[in-house]
Amino acid sequence: MIRTIVFAAVVFLIFSIYGLVNYYIFIRGLHALRPVGALRTAYIIAFIFLAVSFIAAMLLERADIISIGKPLTWIGSFWLGAFVYFLLTAAAIDLLRLVNHSVHFFPSFITGDPVHSARVAAYCVISLVAAAVIYGFINAHIIRVRTFDINVDKAAGGRKSLNIVMASDIHLSSIINNGRIGAIVRKINSLSPDIVLLPGDILDGDLNPVIHQNLGEALRQIKAPLGVYAITGNHEYIGGVEKACKYITEHGVKMLRDSTVFVGNSFYVIGREDRSARKRKSLSELMANVDKKYPVIFMDHQPFRLEEAAENGVDLQLSGHTHYGQMWPFNYITDLVYELAYGYLVKRKTHIYVSSGVGTWGPPLRIVADPEIADFRLNFKTHE
Repeated sequence: MIRTIVFAAVVFLIFSIYGLVNYYIFIRGLHALRPVGALRTAYIIAFIFLAVSFIAAMLLERADIISIGKPLTWIGSFWLGAFVYFLLTAAAIDLLRLVNHSVHFFPSFITGDPVHSARVAAYCVISLVAAAVIYGFINAHIIRVRTFDINVDKAAGGRKSLNIVMASDIHLSSIINNGRIGAIVRKINSLSPDIVLLPGDILDGDLNPVIHQNLGEALRQIKAPLGVYAITGNHEYIGGVEKACKYITEHGVKMLRDSTVFVGNSFYVIGREDRSARKRKSLSELMANVDKKYPVIFMDHQPFRLEEAAENGVDLQLSGHTHYGQMWPFNYITDLVYELAYGYLVKRKTHIYVSSGVGTWGPPLRIVADPEIADFRLNFKTHE
């Protein structure tokens, strides 16, 4: 009951802030463009439509009305990206105007005709935001491969090496559709993995658009002789974690939910439940029956408390979740929140990688964090 009340309060707060910020952008645009007559009416209608489209899309997809929800999801998602940069530019302009009241540094061609200057500034802002959105959308479709060659000072049965391909934060949805997941799977298979690991957020949230587009079928096409393993992320919990895990499992992916598997009598893979779970095991509990003379690979969606992996003798930890902010300036926020928001780190003998992910959440844009798949070539100690 308390969790429900807290959740409702958080949702109300988020929507309230979203509404207020939209109103601020709306008013600034109205004052700058100064549309009259039919143009003013068109501006008001268009802005309201854009502002409510994402929320309407979520409600429609949850109600399984995909035919209307899907196009609204695209419109609303693009608006979320534009919304961020309209807010930043409007706030920056207002800050400059405020400072100018005291310092008077604006040149005369701006102050001489403020109405014309405001309209020109509005057109410039719209052009810059449009350019950022177009660039971010194109960049989100160009998958990079990050390759790492790592020596692990342990024997792995008779195995000399292991090719691990990691793809985090796919976010299957109306946005990450058959075209996108198809490209991701083809890129994974092109790397000839021995094993594929998916460290959470395979689904975006609501399962309805995923089922309607049969997106899970693409997961079956991943080719890895040692299997495809995944863990839950926070987004698996959004639409119902049991339904999400059942769907993923039915499409050829083995879910590790606070569980461990000894693969090919060579190495361990440990999958930890996401922090969204009411209760999850500690890493020391998960490793209670692990023979640490073998290599240990650990997946934990959210990269908190990285020292745990080092303390427990993990050889490689794989995480995602952060998207490294996905859009500027959110990368600065992730750097403040996480010890490692993106990239590679070694703590003691533990190799840690936090991926920026391969899909997108919210805006279908990637401006500061490229979509990526990570390819780890692990080299093991051979028996003497």
